[in-house]
Amino acid sequence: MELDKLLEEIERQRYEMTKHGMSKGLDDKETVKISQELDKLLNQLYLLTIKRTKIG
Repeated sequence: MELDKLLEEIERQRYEMTKHGMSKGLDDKETVKISQELDKLLNQLYLLTIKRTKIG
């Protein structure tokens, strides 16, 4: 995934998690699922950043 698209998706997931968490609670199953998806995206960003740091 391209960096720009990844960053956009991270921001979208953050928004969704915050919105859902505020309405349904932080321990709601869907909020936790969104949080886990966000974690995966953040891990992708970390790995991409590490690769770019080693290359450049």
